[in-house]
Amino acid sequence: MNNQIFFFFYNFTHQSGFFDKLVVFFAVYFPLAILFSVGVFLLYHSGVYKRENFNKIVIKKLILNSLVVFGPAFFAFLIATILKEIIHIDRSFVQFSKISPLFNPNQEYAFPSTHASIFSALAFSIFFLHKKVGYIFMLFALLIGLARITAGVHFPIDIFGGFILGAVVAYLVAYFGKKI
Repeated sequence: MNNQIFFFFYNFTHQSGFFDKLVVFFAVYFPLAILFSVGVFLLYHSGVYKRENFNKIVIKKLILNSLVVFGPAFFAFLIATILKEIIHIDRSFVQFSKISPLFNPNQEYAFPSTHASIFSALAFSIFFLHKKVGYIFMLFALLIGLARITAGVHFPIDIFGGFILGAVVAYLVAYFGKKI
């Protein structure tokens, strides 16, 4: 089933130059825009945009919110990197020689996807701060994951594993963060 889903998405590639460029945008460049958007959200959510609120309390809130959002993403990245070295699942283009990825990804192992782990952790961390905005970032994380499958650099299970890892790390940080 993993292979069937992978080939369903991958078979859309190499048909249209425009579509391929769109997939590369969402797989490679869109994550950078998301990181910028997270920064803007944190500034807004912390109240920095209000000139009369710009004081030490607001700065402390901004720093705390940044740790609450970026901390889980960092931990998810570390855990995903360690799991890749333990689990050793090859990328799709290594397992299937006929796969030609739309861009040159790194050659490390695939499971779990660090992109999915990071952006899932960001999305769920934001969800715990602001539900409506969190749903939007979850959609963004899903777009990144689907683009990486379509580009031929990940299997669906890699993305799914990364999403679960990111969500669990974000939940644990939020849960234990409330206890502190």
